[in-house]
Amino acid sequence: MKESITLIEDTRKELFDELQNLSDEKLNQSLHPNRWTIMQVVDHLYLMEKAVTASMIKTLEHGETSMIDDKPVNLTVDRSRKVQAPSYVEPADEKKTLDEMREKLKNSRKDLLHFLTTTSEDELKSKGNPHPVFGMVRLDQWVPFIGYHEKRHIDQIRELKAELS
Repeated sequence: MKESITLIEDTRKELFDELQNLSDEKLNQSLHPNRWTIMQVVDHLYLMEKAVTASMIKTLEHGETSMIDDKPVNLTVDRSRKVQAPSYVEPADEKKTLDEMREKLKNSRKDLLHFLTTTSEDELKSKGNPHPVFGMVRLDQWVPFIGYHEKRHIDQIRELKAELS
């Protein structure tokens, strides 16, 4: 689990590094109709982490124990295959500030890390949640998924930043 936590922490730092030196105006600037702004991508990452954490907690408490094989969650970074975000992690159209989103991301990460530090790795390996691409994914694999998912969207943010220039 230590490697997974290092992955998500390093990736979050990479995300914040990509966002520095951009004004709230630029972060909220719409470049294409029907495509997210940089800030909407960031909001999506927050909503995803919050939803995954809540789902993991619920599954740990109420889910059935089952044997689930490793899934290639590292393939999440492959952006050649588009995946429609579930509605509950789609960002709103409202403008947000970077300070506001930093605080939200800090809190969602704090909640995830608290859950992980109060749960054994054996417990996390004993239950799983469905994923739209990978099928049933063990709870311990949802942690690196969060990191790879964030990396996927960091690439999207880089593309959007290049268009802003």
